[in-house]
Amino acid sequence: MGEISIKITIADRIYPLKVSMEEEEIVRRAAKIINERIKDYQENYAVRDKQDLLSMAVLHYATAVLKAEHKVQHQDTTVADKVEELDGLLNGFFAR
Repeated sequence: MGEISIKITIADRIYPLKVSMEEEEIVRRAAKIINERIKDYQENYAVRDKQDLLSMAVLHYATAVLKAEHKVQHQDTTVADKVEELDGLLNGFFAR
């Protein structure tokens, strides 16, 4: 599918973007989540500067991504270890 032009507002600034039709909903939801996080920080902390609020939101989401990547990597290692263990058991069984 082709690209479409959309406008996304983040921290009271409008950003014109070109995205694929498949990505539009995801991009709009991401902008909404970012704006909600900024609003939470603005209400709960004595921070009013938009740049500081954006930085705090970026740090929050970057940390979440790194945690998720670490978790996936750990799970991949665990799965690989289990597969190797099962392979050894099967090889031992069929070698008899």
